[in-house]
Amino acid sequence: MGDEHTRQTVLFLDLLAKPLQVSFSHPRATSDGGAVLLGALDDSLGLTASLTDCLLDERDPSKVCHPLDRLLKQRIYSMACGYSDANDASRLRCDPLHKALVGLDPEEDPTLASQPTLSRFENSVSATTCFRMAAAFTNCVLKRHAKRLRPRKVRKITIDLDGSVDPTHGQQEFTFFNRYYDTWCYFPSAS
Repeated sequence: MGDEHTRQTVLFLDLLAKPLQVSFSHPRATSDGGAVLLGALDDSLGLTASLTDCLLDERDPSKVCHPLDRLLKQRIYSMACGYSDANDASRLRCDPLHKALVGLDPEEDPTLASQPTLSRFENSVSATTCFRMAAAFTNCVLKRHAKRLRPRKVRKITIDLDGSVDPTHGQQEFTFFNRYYDTWCYFPSAS
C-alpha cells in the first residue's frame, strides 16, 4: 500500500456479537480483506479439504516445499479474489492475508508458491482427478443444502450450473471455437 496509510477505522456493529474494528495502517496491508470471510466459510464447509482428498501427490517428498492443500487453497482463493491468472502469484506470494488463508503465519513463514509451481500443479491434475473433484464438490453442495433444507423434507435438489465463457487470443492450448459465443475460448463446444 506504499507509505500513504489510511487512518480510517471501520466498525461492523451488526455483523458479530462484538464490534469488529479494522485498521488500514499496517505497512504490509492487503486489499483482499473480504477473503477472511471466504476462508471461514471454506473451513466450515470443508470444501477445499474435500477437494484436496481427491489429489494424488506423486512428487518427490524431498523436493516438496508447498503441500498440495496449500497449492489448491492458494489458487482457489486467488481466483476468488479476482486474480484469475497464475501470473499474479508473483505479486501475491508475500501478501499477508493470502499467506494466512492457506494456514501460514503472515510475518514469519516463507512465501507462497510461485507462478511456475502453480502452473505445474494445475497441469499435473488428470481428467480422472477432475472427475473425482467434481463429485466431491457436488457432495459438499448436496450436504450443505440437505442440512439447510432438512426441516422441509425436500426430496429433490436441482443444481443449475451456468458456465461462463473465457475468450482466448492467439494460439493457446486447449482452446476451441464455440459457435454460441462466436469466439475461441475455454468452454465446451457444442459443435
